[in-house]
Amino acid sequence: MNFQLEEAIEILERTPQTLSQLLTGLSSEWINRNEGENTWSAFDVVGHLIEGEKNNWLPRIKMIVTKGATDTFPPFDRFSQLNQNDGKTMEQLLNEFADIRRANLEILRQIINPKTNFDQTGVHPEFGIVKLREQISTWVAHDLTHISQIARVLAKRYQDDVGPWRAYLRILAD
Repeated sequence: MNFQLEEAIEILERTPQTLSQLLTGLSSEWINRNEGENTWSAFDVVGHLIEGEKNNWLPRIKMIVTKGATDTFPPFDRFSQLNQNDGKTMEQLLNEFADIRRANLEILRQIINPKTNFDQTGVHPEFGIVKLREQISTWVAHDLTHISQIARVLAKRYQDDVGPWRAYLRILAD
């Protein structure tokens, strides 16, 4: 097993600044671009990350630590952000995400210490019994998945403009 709490936090604390560096100041053509019907733009992804901070990662970690496998996690609506961010700017979303993530990591450090039993369990509504280390590891992989998704969506904006180099640009093949 590779899981180490401090290593996980290294990624989790960098995600907001990574996204801010990539997305702040971009035109709406970049921010609102998606890959077609029923796909997400960078704006949608950042909204989704905010919803995860509010209703998924830390609330479920708290349940594992305080209740164990006695209660099932509440369902998480992975699409709720699609109806909540009208009228907001990307910069507002990035600031909100950074603030919530910072607060969540402070709480995580308070309720979890390196001697915590990371094999503690909770009950996921779809997967059944899950371990604390799996929940935190998934939080990290989830961040990296969406960073990759945003990069792919941005790259595909120029997929028809790169000419013959498309054969060498794997990001355009996904």
